[in-house]
Amino acid sequence: MAGDGEPGKTPAQTGDQGQRKLGRRDVLRGLSTFPALGLFGYAWNEQRHYEQAKMEAAAAAPAAAGDVQPINVALLGAGAQGQVLTDSMLRIPGVRFRAVCDIWTEYNQKRVVNQLKKFNHNPNAYEDYREMLDKEQELDAVVIATPDFWHSPHTVDCLKAGRHVYCEKEMSNTLEGARAMVAAARDTGKLLQIGHQRRSNPRYLHCYEKLLGEAKLLGRIVTISGQWNRAVAPDLGAPARYAIPDARLKQYGFKDMHQFRNWRWFKGLGGGPIVDLGSHQIDIYTWFLGVNPSAVMASGGLLYHDPKTHEWYDTVMAVYDYDTPAGPVKAYYQTQTTNGSQGYFENFMGDQGTLLISESETYGARLYRDPNAPAWDTWVQKGFLNAPTIQEVKEKTEGVTDVRESVSPDEHKVSIVLRDPYHQPHLQNFFDAVRGKAKLNCPAEAGYESASSVLKVNEAIEAKSRLAFGPDDYRV
Repeated sequence: MAGDGEPGKTPAQTGDQGQRKLGRRDVLRGLSTFPALGLFGYAWNEQRHYEQAKMEAAAAAPAAAGDVQPINVALLGAGAQGQVLTDSMLRIPGVRFRAVCDIWTEYNQKRVVNQLKKFNHNPNAYEDYREMLDKEQELDAVVIATPDFWHSPHTVDCLKAGRHVYCEKEMSNTLEGARAMVAAARDTGKLLQIGHQRRSNPRYLHCYEKLLGEAKLLGRIVTISGQWNRAVAPDLGAPARYAIPDARLKQYGFKDMHQFRNWRWFKGLGGGPIVDLGSHQIDIYTWFLGVNPSAVMASGGLLYHDPKTHEWYDTVMAVYDYDTPAGPVKAYYQTQTTNGSQGYFENFMGDQGTLLISESETYGARLYRDPNAPAWDTWVQKGFLNAPTIQEVKEKTEGVTDVRESVSPDEHKVSIVLRDPYHQPHLQNFFDAVRGKAKLNCPAEAGYESASSVLKVNEAIEAKSRLAFGPDDYRV
């Protein structure tokens, strides 16, 4: 990747022995040295769960409220994801924790309550959310991070009790449950934000609004690919001394402690990796394209894990059809939990360029201009993206062949550096909306459309055929 010379190296080191003229790319590099975008700070990796949560809790300082209108909040579900959201909310001014509700009183509940006390919150602890709603009359909002099969009843009851709700994705593990959530939000007039946090991520917003919207750098998008690969990991366990009594587990829908700790793998409780992981990225497909998918076909199976402890597919490959105003689009998506190669990303390919984007800093956001596309100089000068890293093709002197090697497109990067929790901007958007200062970035209707798109994948695997979506699949 030498190009016109690598920064910090002499001509001898780069192989450029002679003087060369100042070219257009050199000028663009100079213009992009100090990007106009500034820095945005949001970094988190959902896969790290408890380990990262502890680090964030230790580093976080209590957010100063100042003149910000305080919002009284309850956390419903204090497990790994609840901890992630808690650490983000501790950074947001004006958020006051009044209650924590979790059925694992022996561990999760105590852990989060004790953490919050260290940051000058004094929340009450509950096992039953209905008791919490009855007693905590001053609550403004409830943040829900319980297992998927509880999302609908928890959300509906909180909305009917007059509280605004932030509910983690997947919105529900059934479309019936998701429809009930949309109806409750409409009937009560309360806000319901679904936790597709990329919709508030400044990197994704910039790509959506500036690169695809204003600049239209990719031209017509024709194909999309994406993945979320995870390496093999042991099932979650718990010390015997912290085990939830069997009677309480059954009361709340769990067969045993293993099922409680690993609910994502069980049918009726979660939706497997395609729902747990894929919903984040398939939601981005739809958001960036501006239309919902028209059909899906998928293949998947339990290829590695023991069916006695894992009911859902550990490997899924799906292909969506989208009918956009510009023309048809094919979108491929893969998730598997036996190898973490290349992590997770989304790749949008158009007739003028490619956008590779991820929540992860490993990829960030990179763009590749097709050699035949119009120049991107204007957008570099505006600070929409950095000047290119030029791909050099060396002449081959050995052998003779009729095969022509394609020139690699120049690589551009987006100068948005993410340093703080990924979920923070989405939660901030929710609280701003509660204060009447913003609109939700993922309201109930958008969450429902995403749930419909993703839940259909498991249906397509079982049906072993291509399934079409109709207008009613996205309408409540």
